Amino acid sequence: MAGALEGVRVLDLSTLVQGPQAGAMLHDFGAEVVKVELPEIGDVSRHVAPLPDGHHSAVFVAFNRGKRSMTLDLRTTAGKAVLERLAATVDVVLSNFKPGTLEAWGLGYDDLAAINPRIIWAGASYLGPRGADAEREGADMVGQAAGGIISTTGDDGGPMTPIGAIIADHCGSQNLVTGILAALYARERTGTGQRVDASLLGGQVWAQAGEYTHYLMTGEMSGRSNGGHPLVNALYGIYTTADGYVAIAGCPEHLWPGMCRAVERPDLLEHPRFGSYLTTPEVKAELRETFDAIFSTRTTAEWSERLAAEGQRFSPVRNHAEVVADPQTAANDYIVEVEHPAWGPMQVIGLPVTMSGTPTRWGIEAPELGQHTEEVLLEAGFTWDDIDKLREDGAL
Repeated sequence: MAGALEGVRVLDLSTLVQGPQAGAMLHDFGAEVVKVELPEIGDVSRHVAPLPDGHHSAVFVAFNRGKRSMTLDLRTTAGKAVLERLAATVDVVLSNFKPGTLEAWGLGYDDLAAINPRIIWAGASYLGPRGADAEREGADMVGQAAGGIISTTGDDGGPMTPIGAIIADHCGSQNLVTGILAALYARERTGTGQRVDASLLGGQVWAQAGEYTHYLMTGEMSGRSNGGHPLVNALYGIYTTADGYVAIAGCPEHLWPGMCRAVERPDLLEHPRFGSYLTTPEVKAELRETFDAIFSTRTTAEWSERLAAEGQRFSPVRNHAEVVADPQTAANDYIVEVEHPAWGPMQVIGLPVTMSGTPTRWGIEAPELGQHTEEVLLEAGFTWDDIDKLREDGAL
C-alpha cells in the first residue's frame, strides 16, 4: 500500500536539523527525497557527534535515513543550471540557507517558479524571512534563547538552562512540514505552488502560545517552571523520590481518593483545600511542600507501582535508555527494529504518526556523501559526458 506522499519528489538542500528533519518526515510519509550537498564537505551534521567508527554521525543518520545524496555546488554556473533542471520536475525544494542566499544565487522562489509553477519552495531560517534581523544566522541554542523558552526553565533565583534536546530546530521543522503539506493540498485546488517559510523563532513562539497569550492578555509574564508549570495551579510537577524523580500531571477530583490511598494519607481525603483539581497559587505551594515530603520516602519504582494501581496521571522521569527499553515505545513503532545492509540488526527512530490507509515508513540507511549523484543525474536525462563535464567545471 502506498504512503500518503507517494509520488511527491523533494530536493532537500538543507543542512543540520531544521530542514533535514522536515525532509526526513516527508520521506517517512512516502515522498522521494534527494539530498543535495556541497562537494567534499557535505551536510555539516556529518561531522557532529561522530560515532566510534569515525566516519558516521548519529545526528546525520537521525535526520537523513532513507534519502539519496548527490553533490552539487549551487554557487557555480553549472551547478545552478543542474538545480534548475532538477527543479523543473520536482514538487518541493527544501532549504535552510540564510534568507536571501538562494535569491542571490538566482534560485529563489520566483526564479524556480518561473521554471516550474507547481513548485513548493520551502525555506527554514533563524528569525524569519522578513524584518531587520532576517539575515542573521542562528541554530537551535539561539533559537531557544530568542524565542524565550530558556527564560522559563529552572527555579526562581537559580540558573537558567537550555532544553536538553534540539527543540527549537524540531519545532521549526514540524511547522515547515505542516506548511509544505498545506501547500501540496492547496495545489490540488489551484494548480500552482507557493513559497512556505518557517523559523526557529516562529516555532518557539507557537510552541508557547498559551504562555505568550497570557502575557498579551494580562501584561504579566508567566515566569519560570519551578518544577512544574507557572500557569497550572495544581498538584502538577516533578517530585523527588528516594532515588530519582516522578512527574504528576494533576489530580482531578475523581482521582483524589486514589492518590490519598497511593500515598497512604487518608487524612488528606477530606482536606479542605487539597481535593480540587485546579486551585490557587497559595494552595499549589502547600501541595508542593506536602508531596515533596511524601514522595521522598520511597523509590521511583515503588511510587510508580502505587500510582499505576490507582490510575493516576504520572510517569517516572526516565532517561533515553529506559524509554528505548519500554515495550510501549516499541508497540507504537516509535523505536523500531530494522536490518541495516552494512550494520546488521539495529534500532532506529520510527515515526510519531501512524496512518491506517496510507502506511508510514522509516528510512534505514543514511547515504554516503554523493552516493547517488550519477544515479540522480542520469534519471534526469544527463549523459555520462555531461557528468564528466560537470566535474571538470567544479559543479560536482
